[in-house]
Order: sequence, then C-alpha cells, then structure tokens
Amino acid sequence: MPLPDDYLVYPKRRLGPDHERYDASPVRDRAPLVLPDGAKVALWVNVLLEFFPLNPSGKPFKAPGAMQTPYPDLRHYTTRDYGNRVGVYRILKVLDRLGIPATFWAQGAVAERYPTLIRDIQAAGHEIGAHGWDTDTIHHTAMDEGAERKAIADTLATLKDVTGTAPQGWLSPARAEGFATPDRLKEGGVEWFADWAHDELPTAFRTTAGDLTAMPLSDMLDDWQILVTYRRPEEEWVAQVADSADWLVDEADRFGGRVLSLTLRPHISGQAYRIRPLADSLEQALARPGVRAMTGGAILDAWRK
Repeated sequence: MPLPDDYLVYPKRRLGPDHERYDASPVRDRAPLVLPDGAKVALWVNVLLEFFPLNPSGKPFKAPGAMQTPYPDLRHYTTRDYGNRVGVYRILKVLDRLGIPATFWAQGAVAERYPTLIRDIQAAGHEIGAHGWDTDTIHHTAMDEGAERKAIADTLATLKDVTGTAPQGWLSPARAEGFATPDRLKEGGVEWFADWAHDELPTAFRTTAGDLTAMPLSDMLDDWQILVTYRRPEEEWVAQVADSADWLVDEADRFGGRVLSLTLRPHISGQAYRIRPLADSLEQALARPGVRAMTGGAILDAWRK
C-alpha cells in the first residue's frame, strides 16, 4: 500500500529547531556572556534533593533512581533516603571547604519531610531551586492541566513556607516536561528553568505568559549518567570534568564566558568512597585559570547585564 502524498510533508519544518520557543542561532554568534571579575567559565554545581515514593505509579515512566524490586523495595528506598540524611551533608562539607556556592534543587516532598535540611542548606549560603513535588510526579503532555498547575503551585508554596522565599528557578522531576509546562511555570511565577540540555549559555525562551530563561544544564557530567548509567570509574569522571574546564576556558577566550554545569545526587556522590573524587573534580576545575563557582541565579544576573 503506497503512502499518502502528505506523509513526508511536515508543516513545522524550518531553520533550526522545529518550535518557536527560541530563535535558532549558532552559539558562537550569541552575545558574549560577561562573567564577574573577568571570569571565563562559571562552574555551576547542581545538587538534587529528591523524594522517591516506596510505591511509585511509574507513569508515564519511572524516574532514574525509582524503586526497582517488588513492593516494598526497602533497599533502594533507604539508599535514596540515606542521600538526604547523610550524603548531602558530606557534599555540603566539600562545598564549604572549597568556597563553592551551589544550586540545591529541592522537591516539595523533601521540604515537607526534611525542613531542617533545607534550612541548613540555606544557612550555608546556597541557592534553593524548585525540583517539582516528587520523583513520581512526572510532568508530561498527557498530564491533567489542573494536576500540573497544582504540582507547580504546591512545590513553590512548600519551599516558600520553609525558606521564606518562593524559588525563582525550576528543574522538573527527571527533567521531563509536557509541551505546555514552560507556559505553566511562567504563569506560576518561575523566572528560569533548567530542563533543556542545550548550549553552554543561557537562552531567552518564549512562553504564552512571557519570557523564561532556559539555563544550560548539561546531563553529560551528571553523576547518575557517568557513574551509574555508563558505569565509568570515578577517576574518569574527575578527568572528564577537568577536560571540560580546559576546553571551555579555551572557547571563552574566543567567544566569551561559558557555563560548566555538574549535577550531583547525594545518594550517589555523597557515598563515602565517592566524596574524595568529587572534591578532586571540583578542585581541578577551580584550578583552571578563570574558572569561578557561581549559582544559577548569579549566572542569570550576569547574562541579563
């Protein structure tokens, strides 16, 4: 049976991405990012504070790290919980020793269960961003509109109750979105988000409620990606972070400031045997000339200037 003539006709085909969220442009043609104090590369450390329900629905998919064995999967549940009770404090100690301000992405369910943890992070001078309600509340296009709006509002309100301030930044659980999620985030009061892994510069992002800023959070140096999915040894991770810093410093000399993002999970990077490699990777990146640690909000401020 032959295909219809319109089978290969795609009306949204255009130069660059097939959507209107932002204009297509090579990263080399963007306005240069001017970082404070002559810095060339912003080292952006992101720490995820996630809650994994013991009985996830798994719809529309299971988030990375979700329960794996038949109910009750107490082995994986307690390992994830270990991250929010033990591992995260090891990471905080490393960040404090190296003088690194980081962005901690907290889920509403974590703030509800561990308000002291959120306040400890805030007292240490780190930035708190919103990371959705929990890992089983996955945003996707088939998600009920009211349910998505409620998840956004509940997350922002719970974090505000704990910290005194509603977060301006958002990272969706499992970094999953529906087509309308950016519009609903902006309507809810979010100013920037980090779900899209594109470029190494912030990007102006159109929504029906006004512009958001898409922050460049790569998943290529994500601890889950490197250490769990790819099963690479910790020393390779250290080398990859250092190599990325070298390359971005070189590019910054020609094109302006760049962002080197690193994503950590306390139940992964906060394990006792991984804390030293984590510290090594951060120290090596900071040893490169012109590399400065910044939060997402500080990078956004520099970009807006």
